[in-house]
Amino acid sequence: MSTVLAMLAAVWLDRLLGEPRRAHPLVAFGRMTSWVEQHFYADLRASGLLAWSLAVLPCVALLTIVQRVAPVWLAWCMDVVVLYAALGLRSLREHAQPVAHALAAGEMEQARKAVGRMVSRDTAALAAGQVAAAATESVLENGNDAVFGALFWFAVLGAPGALLYRLANTLDAMWGYRTPRYDRFGWAAARIDDVLNFMPARLTAFTYALCGHFEGAMRCWQTQASQWDSPNAGPVMAAGAGALGVRLGGAAPYHGVWEARPELGVGGAPDADAVHRALRLLHRGVVLWLAVALLLGLVLQGGLHA
Repeated sequence: MSTVLAMLAAVWLDRLLGEPRRAHPLVAFGRMTSWVEQHFYADLRASGLLAWSLAVLPCVALLTIVQRVAPVWLAWCMDVVVLYAALGLRSLREHAQPVAHALAAGEMEQARKAVGRMVSRDTAALAAGQVAAAATESVLENGNDAVFGALFWFAVLGAPGALLYRLANTLDAMWGYRTPRYDRFGWAAARIDDVLNFMPARLTAFTYALCGHFEGAMRCWQTQASQWDSPNAGPVMAAGAGALGVRLGGAAPYHGVWEARPELGVGGAPDADAVHRALRLLHRGVVLWLAVALLLGLVLQGGLHA
């Protein structure tokens, strides 16, 4: 039951405070990984695995040891703080809402600038529907990466699990690119993130289905997810698009080149309302997860007392 209470407390803290404005732990982690990359980089998969291990495993091991020797109340507080730092639910809303508001007001330049803070694609030439699609895709995909994935691994392994997941996800964002520099060095970061996200991504996709248009979400998941490059983003985005009843994917500009991507979902192009609906879908999913966790906690506690 303490795990469930820690989840509730961490989500409440995220809703109340959002991401730390100063001295975010991931900023320090980013500096450390830059040092590791500088000293251990080689165009080899083995070097990438070594660098990943040096960046992630000592942090997870230290947290595990400290929690084991700490008093129960302090270990629980650490659970809450680590999970809170791993979550990005409020941050997603704070990034997505300005996009939707600018689109609704017809302020395209502002909308493009706002969505540029959410995605890595070029945004200067995007039309209104493409801006809305980019924001909606970011909400759906990051719903897994910044919310449900952290909750899943916290439920399985506690604070060390949430920390492992968040650091691995961060390294994937830093090193997991198919570029000449990172194709081999970043291989381990990308594959480990794929493994850690396998179950959370599918639970996220099913959550979107339960909290949206179920039949549309499941149909899109089954027929479209495999077309996407990422084995985990495919189910999440296909199910999310189907749950919302909008069309996502399609060509998008990266580094001055329009790249072809499969289309996901059903219906018409998204608009400002689709961004708001994606946020509501995500929040309903979080409420569902917390309710299920609370119910399971009560059932298990009752079984222990029986």
